[in-house]
Amino acid sequence: MHWRDESPGLLPSAIRHLHLYFLLLRAQARSQGVYRVSFALDAVAAALITASEFAAFALVLPRFGTLSGWTLGEVALLYGLAELAFVLMDLAFGGFDAPNLSAHVRSGSFSTFLLRPAPLALQVFGSDFALRRLTRVVLAAGIVAYGVTHVEVAWSLGDVALLSGAVAGMIAFFGGLFVVGGALTFWTVDSVEAMNVLTYGGRTLISYPMDIYGEWLRKTFTYLIPAAFLSYFPVLHVLGRPLPDGLPGFAAFLAPLVGPALLAAAFAFWRLGVRRYQGTGT
Repeated sequence: MHWRDESPGLLPSAIRHLHLYFLLLRAQARSQGVYRVSFALDAVAAALITASEFAAFALVLPRFGTLSGWTLGEVALLYGLAELAFVLMDLAFGGFDAPNLSAHVRSGSFSTFLLRPAPLALQVFGSDFALRRLTRVVLAAGIVAYGVTHVEVAWSLGDVALLSGAVAGMIAFFGGLFVVGGALTFWTVDSVEAMNVLTYGGRTLISYPMDIYGEWLRKTFTYLIPAAFLSYFPVLHVLGRPLPDGLPGFAAFLAPLVGPALLAAAFAFWRLGVRRYQGTGT
């Protein structure tokens, strides 16, 4: 692939960068489509992650009736939103995932990103776009649809906007954690396993009602790490339930602010890490 931008000079730089990004994605898609059988098997395996996890829960819950007062449809809505947002984030931010980025840092291939006449972050965004994850996106959307049709809610445009904003907030929030984890490799070279607790562990935690957890864990992921604002509070609002700890109702609408705020801070940290990078010396 060449990196000469052939877009008309009058186009705004943002449009040219978007065009370049889609060129990168197209190259990724073409390379992954070369071995079609392998791609199909990877896509099925990726889908089984979501399907088996939710199916196991869905088969067990009816035996108990509810989960801390939450029906299967309500949990499906909460789970589906978290899964949909996380998989979309993983699709977009895969290049920043610490194992991927640390491989570039260790091998020195990250230096090639710095030498190319294209924005660094855009190149990292386009360096890992795993199409096999699309099957998980479809399954997650199906779980959300199941939840939407199995909760006693008179849906309004406001509810749809609130949950859409929650998904966007979660994408930005977990994307920010991926960026932080990737930036840490500029200091540690290897990925920091503690970040997995916040990313994959955090995604699992917010997939279920937070009132099933102990008070210390719930308060940690509400006030220290504001994960509860991402999906739990918006879903509580849609279901007509009060927020915990006497929090005001507007807290349910903060997901579109919490996520981007973390993402902005993460990219500030990312820029520090890039300045720290010195290459391998080879």
